[in-house]
Amino acid sequence: MYYPIELRISQVEASFQDIGFYVTLKFMTGRTHDLAAFTALNYVLVTNPLPDMTLSTALVAFSANVIGGLAPDIDQSTSGLWRRMRGGSVFGRLIAPMLGGHRYISHSLIGVFLFGFVLDQLLNIMKTFLIVDMNIVWWAFMIGFLSHLVTDTFTREGVPWLFPIPFRFGFPPLGFLRMKTGGVVEKSFVFPGLLLINAYLIYTNYSKILDFLRHYIK
Repeated sequence: MYYPIELRISQVEASFQDIGFYVTLKFMTGRTHDLAAFTALNYVLVTNPLPDMTLSTALVAFSANVIGGLAPDIDQSTSGLWRRMRGGSVFGRLIAPMLGGHRYISHSLIGVFLFGFVLDQLLNIMKTFLIVDMNIVWWAFMIGFLSHLVTDTFTREGVPWLFPIPFRFGFPPLGFLRMKTGGVVEKSFVFPGLLLINAYLIYTNYSKILDFLRHYIK
C-alpha cells in the first residue's frame, strides 16, 4: 500500500535532479559566453590603441559586452539573459518565436546587422540622458555578440552564418569532432582555457593596462 507514495517521492526526486542538471548546464554555458565576450574585448583592448574614455563609459561598455555575449540566445525563452531580467521569462516567450527558434536569425550575419542597427537606434535615444561614449558602448556590445557566434561555431550544432540558407557552419567541419554544448570539453578545457588566455593577455600587457587605468579613465 506504500508503493504509490514511494513512487511519487522517487519521481519528485528525479524531477529535482533533472532540474538541477538543466540549471547547471545552462549556467555553465552562460558563464562560458560571458567569459568569451570578455576575452574578445580584452584582446581588442590590448592589441589596439587605447581609446580615451570616462569611468562611466568604461563601466557601461563592460556591461554592454556581457549583454552582447548573451544576446544571440534571446531566441530561447530560457536563455541566461532572460533569466537575469525581471519578467524575462514572459518577454522571452513573446520574442523567441519571432526569431524563428534557437540558432536561426540571431545566430547569423543578418542577426549581426539587425542587432547592430537596433542597438544603434537605442543608444541614440539613451545618449540624451546618459553622458557616455555610445560608440564605445556599441563596439563593446558587438564584440560580445560576435564572440558568442564564434564560440557556438565550435559546437556540434554549428551556426547558420548565412541564414536563410539552411546550412550550419561549424569547426572542425566534421560535427562529431566539435564540442558538446555544456559538455565535458566546454567545462574542463574551454572555460579554463579562456581564463588562461585572459591571464596571459593581462600579464603580457600589464604596463599598457596600468597606463589605461591611470590616464585613459578620467
